[in-house]
Amino acid sequence: MVSILDYGIGNIGSLLTMCRKLGLEAVAASTPESVLEAGALVLPGVGHFDAGMRALELSGLRSHLQEAVQEKRTPILGICLGMQMLADKSEEGTEAGLGFIPGRVVKFAFPDEPQRKIPNMGWLELRNIRPCSLFPDPEEESRFYFVHSYHMLCDNLDYVVAQAYYGDWFTAAVNRNNVWGTQFHPEKSHRYGMALLKNFARLARA
Repeated sequence: MVSILDYGIGNIGSLLTMCRKLGLEAVAASTPESVLEAGALVLPGVGHFDAGMRALELSGLRSHLQEAVQEKRTPILGICLGMQMLADKSEEGTEAGLGFIPGRVVKFAFPDEPQRKIPNMGWLELRNIRPCSLFPDPEEESRFYFVHSYHMLCDNLDYVVAQAYYGDWFTAAVNRNNVWGTQFHPEKSHRYGMALLKNFARLARA
């Protein structure tokens, strides 16, 4: 069972639709029980870091999410803002992040390329940094859809599993134990995103 956190930030409908298209059992998780009983969790998110963290707190799910991930070792996949919320903090705001992936989130800056647009929006290929079960074949082409102005800087580079290039190389995917994150949107990335979600669901069954 893949439980997608429904905490009022972003439309989870496209994720539910893609999971069901893949034959995966997926539900919206908006209660403590649905978080604690999940076989795997997905933390989606769009928008402002502080708004995401406050919405998660107001939903009453934050402490249960931390229990599921840190104590029960439930696999979790953070997507876009959801990946950024896995970090300790963001320069986009003042709220504390979840701290599952030690690091911070910073805004793109291109002082030598003032013409380069922010946000980064569009398709980019990934460069695999280390083996990861989300990308079991490092030689296979992988292109994903990004929409973001901020990106994660990990305290430990061992947590970076893939990068993408936009003016410079930035962190596109992370992993630490049972925690994974993608800066891109699998649900908008066609067959590449479908393959990734299938791989993540496989982790929950392992």
